[in-house]
Amino acid sequence: MTREKVIVGLDVGTCNVRMAAAKIKEGDSNPQIIGVSKISSQGVRRGVVVDVVETSKNISRAKEILEKNAGIKIDHVFVNVGGSHINCRLSRGVVAVSRADGEISEEDKNRAVNASSAISVSPNFEILHTLPRRFTVDSQDSLKDPVGMHGVRLEVDSLLVEGSTPFIKNLIKCLRETDLSAEGILVSPLASSRSILNKRQKELGVLVLDIGGGTTGMAVFEEGDILHCKVLPVGSMHITNDIAIGLRTSVDTAEKVKLEYGSLRPSQAGRRDMIDLSKLEESENEQVSRLEVIEIIEARVNELFDLVNKELKKIDRLGLLPAGVVLVGEGVKLPGLVEFAKNKLKLPASMGCPQEFEGVIDEINDPGFAAVCGLINSGLADEAVSDSSLMRDFSLFKFFPKKMRDWMKNFIP
Repeated sequence: MTREKVIVGLDVGTCNVRMAAAKIKEGDSNPQIIGVSKISSQGVRRGVVVDVVETSKNISRAKEILEKNAGIKIDHVFVNVGGSHINCRLSRGVVAVSRADGEISEEDKNRAVNASSAISVSPNFEILHTLPRRFTVDSQDSLKDPVGMHGVRLEVDSLLVEGSTPFIKNLIKCLRETDLSAEGILVSPLASSRSILNKRQKELGVLVLDIGGGTTGMAVFEEGDILHCKVLPVGSMHITNDIAIGLRTSVDTAEKVKLEYGSLRPSQAGRRDMIDLSKLEESENEQVSRLEVIEIIEARVNELFDLVNKELKKIDRLGLLPAGVVLVGEGVKLPGLVEFAKNKLKLPASMGCPQEFEGVIDEINDPGFAAVCGLINSGLADEAVSDSSLMRDFSLFKFFPKKMRDWMKNFIP
């Protein structure tokens, strides 16, 4: 009998809650999307939960819609975590090879990775992911996988991704309120990268820029390794707020102006090109310059890309990523954004959509579904590669106290 796995991804964003369910049969290469849901989000600000009750209601509604569309019962999900509290840092782990003949085992590799995460973190912060970048055996460095090699000393350079414990626990509480358990947690920019990047892009060097409602996540890859991960406190809702202030109108009207008339191409608008706000909202009776709207949008997007360039400069990759930048998220649909990013970041730029999925792909063929589909891919990797260091951290096991974790490991085969 053919085995079938069903995996559900949940993206709790500032503006929207998205869920998608996929199934894959043993032997299949691509997951099949069997249902999708999307509702407006409330109770989340700048990527973090600020109202547990409201966020729980939103997740519950999205869950009900997905269960109806997919015809399944959902009780566990893979969920992303965002917010500008997400940070990363480099760390090195060093261990002695345990075997007498000097052959490096999988256990030695795991010990080295664990040693790289044995550092002190800021109060109320947790290490979410320990991502090994390269290994060194004695004097031989830049190794991808040292298992089977011989040596005395094993070292690993890892990227540690940290997040605020209270924010993460608030998200977990929202899931529990809706009778859901978190099968895994992944930071948003890493989740998006799992659905849109191919191996060649990661080898050459690429930046993933996930522009959401309240934040923008970025992840940099080179030579197949993760180099940097950061969540910036600027998103598409900041553009909406700027328009509302600049035009002295409501936020709802400003959002309509952004969606219908927003652009980053000043040549599209002349000095006499006006927007009649009464066509968007009956209570409005003014006319505003479309060029003024474009200038407001351009100022905020300029600020965002300045922050991105600042992060790239920290890791000496400013303008030095051959595969360029891939833009995803709800905020990348502004006309002219790809060209603007190309000029501002001095990199090739393109818009990304989830790849290698089957089923109702029309519903996920959208940059806003990159994180959800990436969570599904991460869940599939968890089934296939149980010893992956990323997927080991991709669990709630780490939320138990260390002594309890050590005791529980005695019962794991």
